[in-house]
Amino acid sequence: MNIQIFGTKGCQNTRKAERFFKERAIPYHFVDLKVRGLSKGELNRVGSVLGLENLMDTNGKEYAKRNLKYIVHDTEEMLLAHPLLLKTPIVRNGSQATLGYCPEIWQKWV
Repeated sequence: MNIQIFGTKGCQNTRKAERFFKERAIPYHFVDLKVRGLSKGELNRVGSVLGLENLMDTNGKEYAKRNLKYIVHDTEEMLLAHPLLLKTPIVRNGSQATLGYCPEIWQKWV
């Protein structure tokens, strides 16, 4: 099992996801989106599972800050350039991925 958690330290659901794996002594790799975003390959793999349009947080501060509601934009290009536009946490286990806090799905991975 190779768990990756993409999120930010300030996100409550990301912290809950980290706690879920820590409590079960499951090793994971945390990727802070404030430091590093998803690579194009990672974004495509996660997007193929969850849907690229579902990954963008249209209710978040970053979306409002960039006025994306009123601008035509390429979702993939924006997510690669501005990783804080992603909904968090994105938890990936190989070819499987979840968006948000999903302990019932993670439990099946264990």
